[in-house]
Amino acid sequence: MSTAGKPEDRAPGGRNAGRMAGRDVAGLLGLAAAPVFAAMALLTFAADGRMDTCMGHAAMQLSGMTPMYLLMCIFHTAPWLRLASRRDQARRP
Repeated sequence: MSTAGKPEDRAPGGRNAGRMAGRDVAGLLGLAAAPVFAAMALLTFAADGRMDTCMGHAAMQLSGMTPMYLLMCIFHTAPWLRLASRRDQARRP
């Protein structure tokens, strides 16, 4: 998505300034999601993992909050992949 308009519209205080600021905030939130879900998965595993080890094979089941947080982390890696792709393209001549 490109911001159409004149350069003065993209300047601070221009017509599109609020829209562009909103996109910046949304981009930062998108980047924040994957690490937060990864941290939540680790914390949940640390809290519940001790109880699961007492049950033997129950620790390997795909139920509970830890696998859900891991899936959410995987689903939210798209902004990180886009960022890495942009940086890789910027390095190429």
